[in-house]
Amino acid sequence: MFDKILIANRGEIALRVVRAAREMGIRSVAVHSTADADAMHVRMADEAICIGPPPSAASYLSFPAILSACEITGAQAIHPGYGFLSENAAFVQAVEDHGLTFIGPTAEHIRIMGDKITAKETMKALGVPCVPGSDGGVPTLADAKRVAAEIGYPVIIKATAGGGGRGMKVARSEAEIERAFQTARSESKAAFGNDEVYIEKYLTTPRHIEIQVFGDGKGKAVHLGERDCSLQRRHQKVLEEAPGPAITEEQRARIGKVCADAVAKIGYIGAGTIEFLFENDEFYFIEMNTRLQVEHPVTEAIFGVDLVREQIRVAAGEPMSFGQEDLFIRGHAIEVRINAEKVPTFSPCPGQITQYHAPGGLGVRMDSALYDGYRIPPYYDSLIAKLIVHGRDRPEALARLGRALGELIVDGVDTTVPLFHALLENEDIQRGDYSIHWLEKWLTEALQPG
Repeated sequence: MFDKILIANRGEIALRVVRAAREMGIRSVAVHSTADADAMHVRMADEAICIGPPPSAASYLSFPAILSACEITGAQAIHPGYGFLSENAAFVQAVEDHGLTFIGPTAEHIRIMGDKITAKETMKALGVPCVPGSDGGVPTLADAKRVAAEIGYPVIIKATAGGGGRGMKVARSEAEIERAFQTARSESKAAFGNDEVYIEKYLTTPRHIEIQVFGDGKGKAVHLGERDCSLQRRHQKVLEEAPGPAITEEQRARIGKVCADAVAKIGYIGAGTIEFLFENDEFYFIEMNTRLQVEHPVTEAIFGVDLVREQIRVAAGEPMSFGQEDLFIRGHAIEVRINAEKVPTFSPCPGQITQYHAPGGLGVRMDSALYDGYRIPPYYDSLIAKLIVHGRDRPEALARLGRALGELIVDGVDTTVPLFHALLENEDIQRGDYSIHWLEKWLTEALQPG
């Protein structure tokens, strides 16, 4: 087992890894930009080292700065959290070249799954159901029109190297295909330096269902059920829950086994998430995230496992501490992402926290790096907290979420908390009856005059 690990991240996820390491008797090293000198993960880690100025490119995304921090502190392994360098194959290779351990998948697996076309081809070969679409990249408008005509409108054009909703455009008819194709390519080039796109059938009312998988890198893998992440705004998740309200035990067992078998066959190591669109009782693969997810706590709540601890264990060469036969769902869990944003415009709202009080009580977990007097910097993602609740069933979890939101105090900045109060009063949310388009439609209607 490692004596010391470095956490190449910030905020609540860095603090989350610090806590897991401490429980395992492992010393932790926090890295930080000058803007994060007073951050909670810096205060809580055993050691801290400044790696650069506020811009991410000069600090949290800097290979030399992070690798130098490992050398200076004697850290043997790096946990990337999520975001930043967590799915950067070149960084993983650099870590290994320096004789260090990356707590996550191999560079090869990150590279395969990071390219959406290669990922789809790989998953299809492994028996994972995929959305109908182009066999590979679509280089010309003529090719785009041909593929769209073959699979039928509406279609969605996606950046091969995309993520976070960038480089994605919908064409509902041939009249819209040219503009969608050109826009998706230009957005992809600007965001990822790669203008290659591919085309898939656009499902009209799907849910976004993701399967949590975990492998030991030696051919053993398990699945830990699904999470429903359908409540999204601009392709960004807002609320996640597990198990999914629309998924049956038979469906869960079937798709879970397909996913576990697939990652076992490729020798995948660590945590990963296989994401699907789910419509008319059918699953369609869209991508795989080769890292820990923001919403991993809802899975931890219903299965009673520590996914970060397990990541560290298998990275150190230890066997997984559980098998599929040990995993049983207990109750229901919901997570809401609390951002420093002003509703309803959702514009970022950095600033100083004048008062902070975290909710508590049975079944309540608050993942946050906030404290009284903390100043939220304007340079990074606006996520400031994740509120996770667990109950014996979905109604109890919803009631617990309402109670916890009522206890939460974050003064000094605007947050998205009012959004969740409003959502809890909606009958569709109470019934679990929503798709990936529900939230944006609801927001549009709610903002209409009168």
